[in-house]
Amino acid sequence: MDVENPTAPADTAPASGCPRQYPFHRPSAIELPPVYQDLRAEEPVAQVVLPSGDLGYIVSRHADAKLVLADPRFSRAAMLAEGAPQLTVAPMPPNSLFSTDPPEHTRLRKLVTGEFTARRMRALEPRIQELTDALLDDMEKQGGPVDLNQALAFPLPVQVICELLGVPFEDREKFRAWSNAIVSLTSHTPEEMVQQRMEMAGYIHQLIIRRKDDQGDDLLSALTVAHEEEGKLDEVELIVMAMTLLVAGHETTVSMIGACVLTLLRHPEQLARLKEDPDSMGDMVEELLRINPIGDGGPLRIAVEDVEIAGTVIPKGSAVMAAVCSANRDPEVFDRAEEFRPERDHNPHLAFGHGVHHCLGAALARSELRITIGSLFRRFPTLRLATDVGSLRMKTGMLVHGLEKLPVTW
Repeated sequence: MDVENPTAPADTAPASGCPRQYPFHRPSAIELPPVYQDLRAEEPVAQVVLPSGDLGYIVSRHADAKLVLADPRFSRAAMLAEGAPQLTVAPMPPNSLFSTDPPEHTRLRKLVTGEFTARRMRALEPRIQELTDALLDDMEKQGGPVDLNQALAFPLPVQVICELLGVPFEDREKFRAWSNAIVSLTSHTPEEMVQQRMEMAGYIHQLIIRRKDDQGDDLLSALTVAHEEEGKLDEVELIVMAMTLLVAGHETTVSMIGACVLTLLRHPEQLARLKEDPDSMGDMVEELLRINPIGDGGPLRIAVEDVEIAGTVIPKGSAVMAAVCSANRDPEVFDRAEEFRPERDHNPHLAFGHGVHHCLGAALARSELRITIGSLFRRFPTLRLATDVGSLRMKTGMLVHGLEKLPVTW
């Protein structure tokens, strides 16, 4: 906050040069923090105060974000070192895909990569379509208006990842509470975050115990075999892996479905194009991914040596984040970057990250978005907002953005 102007937004750089507060202020549910335009133009490597109170750096240009995401000089495992700066007051657990570097990350990822290939997702698409159709049937019976988050955006990806993992769908409200705490920046106390993680770990542990005597063809059974019979991961790694897949496998897609539907409702000319040409859904999804960030930045990384970016030296031991939401609006890379243009020929967005940590579930997310959005507008061609855009609100204090509600009718 500007000590000379206490009413100034916290992300406005004060004259004293003090770091901005992260996360930055979003003026509305349909706007990104305006500060990113200033940062790209004037301060592409900016120092910020993280929710933990630690200092860190955020990079806002596309090329610099790619560097941070892929360069081994920016480590995730180094977050676990004693005294390392943290994103939140509850540090990320060890032994996860999000907190390891190669070769440990390679070993863990290899255990599950086969379940998330594009070919495997294509085989899963009839089931995704079946689940989507059932949810749309329920919507139609209920009649509008409905909260699309509750009717479709939340239950669909949760049910898909539950079936893949072999986790009871009826426990979905527990997953919602646990996930909200795990992706919290400032919306939960440290005690709440730790408690919810422990509760989820205990729940997964009980499922694993049952799997030892009752194997299925789900991913949790396969991981249990990899632990029990093949020794490819220890019990803590198994529990953390299952937690990671359960949270990451639905949380981002839940938020993205609502954001994408809202974008199309706000761009009737593009929605009309989709209705006329359903085959355009592929390009539409890529542009929806670019224009609708799931968060301001990716997971934190630590510089393991001094690294110069855009003329600024980031010292060894510093926390660094790649602001993917800003990188995906970089006018040096994307023509008319602030506009929603599904027809663009060049779309190297970073919505799924870059490098060895590129999102494991990218193919699954693309399938879910393509099927759910296309099916929704086929079933309800007159779908429209049941409220004004100005009344919509984003969840605050979360690593993953998402609309609190999305009221629609038809």
